[in-house]
Amino acid sequence: MQISSNSLYNIGTNYSIKLNERQILVVEDDPVAKQRAEAKKTSHQKEKEEKKAEETKKSASKEELSPDEERLVKDLASRDSEVRAHEAAHQAAGGGLTGAASYTYQQGPDGKMYAIGGEVSISTPSGSSPEEKLKNARTLAAAALAAGSPSPQDFSVAASARSMETQALQEIAKKAQEELDANSAYKEAATTTSNTQNPQKDEFSGLDISA
Repeated sequence: MQISSNSLYNIGTNYSIKLNERQILVVEDDPVAKQRAEAKKTSHQKEKEEKKAEETKKSASKEELSPDEERLVKDLASRDSEVRAHEAAHQAAGGGLTGAASYTYQQGPDGKMYAIGGEVSISTPSGSSPEEKLKNARTLAAAALAAGSPSPQDFSVAASARSMETQALQEIAKKAQEELDANSAYKEAATTTSNTQNPQKDEFSGLDISA
């Protein structure tokens, strides 16, 4: 390839190579590339300064909290920890019956969001056998009362679980009685059939009476 005089070849951000009149390669400033680099540097520096200013603003805002606001932030942080621990206890005790926890949030004076309420969905599979219903009911009751300080809603769920447990126990007892009655009827029928096929005969010895 032929290189003509004064041709430019970019070799970096701020410099280029060209041939002078005597066909000697020289390196000189590329004003266009240099201008772009400076603009990029200025933009980056501006973003950095804006980020630093934002952090400083947040820090200053936090430092400017009044004593009442500081107490509120402390209370919200404590409530947040309590709520999350409460719902985690439900999830751990509920096993496969519990779903994901959802939370209600409140923004504090410091700009942060704190959980002030929460709930965990609990469901029991339908079409279960009485034994499975009993197991699920007991798991449900344990999950509802797993937290250190159960809420009124927790007690309500536990009461429903106890009702399910009672119903399941009744179904199990009924099932056992039906099986017992069926076995008794089977044995009775078998005995009756045996007696019909093999009737018992009374034998009397003859008496010889002399006059």
